[in-house]
Amino acid sequence: MQLKKLFLILVMIFFGLQAFASGEKIVDSTEEKLNIPELIMGHIGDEYEWHITTVNNHPISIPLPVIVRGIDGKWHIFSSSKLHGETSDYQGFYISHSEKYKGKIVQKNETGEELRPLDFSLTKNALSLLINSTILVLIVLFCAKWYKNRKAENSNPKGFVALMEMFIMNIVDDIIKPCIGKNYKRYTPYLLVVFFFIFINNIMGIIPIFPGGANITGNIAITFTLAIFSFIIINIFGTKEYWKEIFWPDVPTWLKIPIPIMPVIEIIGMFTKPFALMIRLFANILGGHSVVLGLLCVIFVTAGLGTAINSSMSVMSVIMTVFVDFIEILVAYIQAYVFTILSAVFIGLSQVEPHHEKIKN
Repeated sequence: MQLKKLFLILVMIFFGLQAFASGEKIVDSTEEKLNIPELIMGHIGDEYEWHITTVNNHPISIPLPVIVRGIDGKWHIFSSSKLHGETSDYQGFYISHSEKYKGKIVQKNETGEELRPLDFSLTKNALSLLINSTILVLIVLFCAKWYKNRKAENSNPKGFVALMEMFIMNIVDDIIKPCIGKNYKRYTPYLLVVFFFIFINNIMGIIPIFPGGANITGNIAITFTLAIFSFIIINIFGTKEYWKEIFWPDVPTWLKIPIPIMPVIEIIGMFTKPFALMIRLFANILGGHSVVLGLLCVIFVTAGLGTAINSSMSVMSVIMTVFVDFIEILVAYIQAYVFTILSAVFIGLSQVEPHHEKIKN
């Protein structure tokens, strides 16, 4: 009973903090006309500082280093707090509010046109990526240390190490082995890293307070990079039979000559596979965060409709937000699982054996 009470208290604190952290910017924006799409995109987008909370209308944030190469060819390194002060302009650099470069650091040329400098700044998403990657490395080293120091070969792990072993064996036995086949060990390290990288970033994205809350896997640049890694592994390590089936598949000759219909379809398929990996992960994570923020906005949208309507809609908003948050925890695992299993399937399809070897087996 005590564990159940503790669990319920932790859940209430967790979702209370999430509602508070997500609702702060909404409350601040109610002084002006509430623009829900702009508010949602601003909350899930990248930033040059890490906003923690607001006290007495004073934002408390962690400034991050800005590293840019201006149009004059010189490098400039300074704190992002210089861009959020009273002037919001430092050494000619400022954060743009225009449609083209909104939220990005820009500077003006001689004609007054906004131009983007070469930007290597450590943004919120970049810092979160480093933190989450460090967490992943520490988890792996912690588990590896237990196996290195165990006294007997048949001793079983307990606690956190046992949980990690369950995850790893589930991925290896239920995904990697069946999908890839006899060469599965070659690709196991990559697929395990992909799974835990996505899962940890998904979970950290749900946590509303620092160092969580960043929209990493809901950023298309991240999912694009993951898809590119899978694309390279699929095609670089593909067998000769795999490439033969792409450029000279076992179909009637009229489908290959004079118009290479099937080879063109197969080549297009090479690029649609990583594209599906990229869009599926990006859209699901981005959609989950957007739904939570949209539900919270209902409270403030109905504020001017009377106490009765606002109270009832606020209760429904909180209930639905908590429900969606629980779903997001499940989705965090499912999306990591789906990306890993699809990558394993595509890698398995590239490990095609010659037909005579199939007959022998």
